[in-house]
Amino acid sequence: MQRLFDIVFSGLALLVLSPLLVPIAIALRLTGEGEVFYVQQRVGRGGGMFGLYKFATMLKNSPNLGTGTVTVKNDPRVLPLGRFLRKTKINELPQLLNIFKGDMSIIGPRPQTQRCFDAFPVSSQAEIMKVRPGLSGIGSIVFRDEEELMHASAEPERFYDDVIMPYKGRLEEWYVANQGLWTYLCSIAVTAWVVLVPGSTVFWRVFRGLPMPPAELVAAGGATGAPATAGLADASRTSA
Repeated sequence: MQRLFDIVFSGLALLVLSPLLVPIAIALRLTGEGEVFYVQQRVGRGGGMFGLYKFATMLKNSPNLGTGTVTVKNDPRVLPLGRFLRKTKINELPQLLNIFKGDMSIIGPRPQTQRCFDAFPVSSQAEIMKVRPGLSGIGSIVFRDEEELMHASAEPERFYDDVIMPYKGRLEEWYVANQGLWTYLCSIAVTAWVVLVPGSTVFWRVFRGLPMPPAELVAAGGATGAPATAGLADASRTSA
């Protein structure tokens, strides 16, 4: 049933959004390095790799420059128009093609590069590979400003590997364990809501039983609207 919804929703979205997508494609062709799409290999269902489509927002050689496949706040590799596309998440819309093809779903764990996927705990990797990756999902809803969050630490890459990805892995495990039509439809609705109301914390009320964030993440301001007991809950699990 979810696959049927994916085909219908992605097909309709491509049709409805074409007046937006076509001008952006033309603008990208005429600016920056002249590239419209960027195709990057990501880990998909079953651990196989697939080409993920995005609007080109960075220098062509970005994976071989700076922090590689990890993008940080004010990353100098991002092109001028690319900053707007990334901030509004419009750069992700070409993934509707991946959904229509069957590489992805509307909702699921965000597909990662191999380097980032390897940062998940092994237990999370095993669960994530059971489902199609998604355009949006629980991890994406909770982590809406990941690039800025990394700079809450003096060691962005360590913070990403040791704090963000382990917690994001737990969120994705929650999704796999609770997947179903209700979670699918609610995730679409909540995604639309948090895009319109960026400061909203509605997901904590809609998705009961989400893993509590670790204390270091709460202190960094990276668990938007997390329950006040989040740090205590995590500390309790650590000491148990």
